[in-house]
Amino acid sequence: MKRILVTGGAGFIGSHLCARLIEDGNDVICLDNFFTGTKENIIQLMDNHHFELVRHDIIEPYRAEVDEIYNLACPASPIYYQHDAIQTIRTSVMGAINMLGLAKRVHAKILQASTSEVYGDPSIHPQPESYWGNVNPIGMRSCYDEGKRCAETLFMDYHRMNKVRIKIIRIFNTYGSRMLPNDGRVISNFIMQALYNEDLTIFGTGQQTRSFQYIDDLIEGMVRMMNTEDDFTGPVNIGNPQEFTIRQIADIIIKLTGSKSKIVYKQLPMDDPQQRQPDITLAKEKLHWEPTVNLEQGLKSMIDYFRKAEF
Repeated sequence: MKRILVTGGAGFIGSHLCARLIEDGNDVICLDNFFTGTKENIIQLMDNHHFELVRHDIIEPYRAEVDEIYNLACPASPIYYQHDAIQTIRTSVMGAINMLGLAKRVHAKILQASTSEVYGDPSIHPQPESYWGNVNPIGMRSCYDEGKRCAETLFMDYHRMNKVRIKIIRIFNTYGSRMLPNDGRVISNFIMQALYNEDLTIFGTGQQTRSFQYIDDLIEGMVRMMNTEDDFTGPVNIGNPQEFTIRQIADIIIKLTGSKSKIVYKQLPMDDPQQRQPDITLAKEKLHWEPTVNLEQGLKSMIDYFRKAEF
């Protein structure tokens, strides 16, 4: 049994990770300031004596005796991370410094949940981990993109200078139960609009592409990455390489929901990437991992969740 700290543990991804780690026989400390996370996401864990919930913002130092740390804390939806851009970049940078400091003190292994946004609007397709990215450092999305890039730098420097055992994953678009219905991300937006027979809003032409992975596949990849040998740090892309246009996603969701919704087009936001697809060669080689849930299977599950949820 390990004692594991999950920052952002009451969020969409974090709550699924906490459940998996407890299922695997570990003690879990869930750290969250509830900016985007909710107690409802982890309510099913509250009576489990292997689970501990702590309200805390990782901008401030935190002390605990732990074996492993999963650093997930940071709003990931443009609506939320642009709401307070300074707080977002402080969470990524100061949060990384505080969690790395903790890992150094207690000799814990630490995983950074980075993002495909470090690639920006990529000029290489699909994106391998060796690609340095094409990111606007002064745009509306920069607080998140550059914050995550800086966090990766900090992780590597703590590893090189202080021998901290680190792991870095780059998470590509992920969807599933416990996503917020109003978080501004494309799949949750489309499903909610379709369920209410509202117009589905596509920004731009709809020909821009994304690759979507189901939450269960991501969690499996995260756990496998944490359990790799200490000399392998990553970064490693964790995503589904199957690529779809935004218009295709809209059409599939309308079909699966039986919606009467129409599709409308609006102006594309600043710095919105035109394409995003992971090269997962490294994940296959080092983690023996690849996605197992196809898009239609995952969407059916998420639609069912949104139909039953009380928002």
